[in-house]
Amino acid sequence: MNHADPGTGALDSVPGALLPCTPAGRAGLAGLLARPAQALIGLDFDGTLSPIVTDPTAARAHPDAVAALRALAPRVGTLAVITGRPAGWVVTGGGLGGVPGLTVLGHYGFERWSDGELTPRATPPGVLAARERLPGVLAAVGAPDGVWTEDKGHAVAVHTRRTAAPGRVLEQLRPALEELAAETGLRAEPGRMVLELRPAGMDKGAALKDLVNERNSGAVLFGGDDLGDIPAFQAVGELREQGMPGLAVCSGSAEVSELAELSDLVVDGPAGVAALLGWLAGRAS
Repeated sequence: MNHADPGTGALDSVPGALLPCTPAGRAGLAGLLARPAQALIGLDFDGTLSPIVTDPTAARAHPDAVAALRALAPRVGTLAVITGRPAGWVVTGGGLGGVPGLTVLGHYGFERWSDGELTPRATPPGVLAARERLPGVLAAVGAPDGVWTEDKGHAVAVHTRRTAAPGRVLEQLRPALEELAAETGLRAEPGRMVLELRPAGMDKGAALKDLVNERNSGAVLFGGDDLGDIPAFQAVGELREQGMPGLAVCSGSAEVSELAELSDLVVDGPAGVAALLGWLAGRAS
């Protein structure tokens, strides 16, 4: 990839709260503003477009984020959500069904929703085995009340947010879950009070880079909030090394300081993400 340096003069009018703190991030934002029709904007769902809630089935995209996405969609080359959630649920349950031209890569890219059609892949055998064994593993380690499992189709997740001591319980369960992952050929990936068992090579970074290559994008932005978004932030860095302007945006949270350290811009949760998207929609027009 060879992309000319767009310069950063276009950033003179950027509000202070939306100005990236790194030179690479400022160059990434300038590149996106210079060529919005060639830009790819990728976003996580939970904690980025939607506030974190105790019951994940109750999660809904922030109203301001939906409005901003609808305004932004016709002004950029590609608008995508990359999530561990089922792609169809994000559209229908998450409140994004009214965003035109949106692509949703669910299960970290193992399924895709676009133009009203869902394209799934077969469930990996290791996930089937882990799903069957998981209840026994949790019982054997004395998982307390409040621990619950989520079947994501191409992964299984164990949540501790509803327990009396979520962090301590997560560490209590971690060795057994990591052992189960190893025995079934999966990886135990941490998140916000959750450990997710999923196949190796199934992450948001790979999904983001595949979509960038598919759409022949000229600039990239990715916004996330959780440990599962680190591969996508790393992918932005790798694309920048190849000459593509890129911007990594963290939806700020005290729970995941590691991601903030890797980001070019930290905004105030989903409301801050919505403000950034709305500002971009206005500038891209």
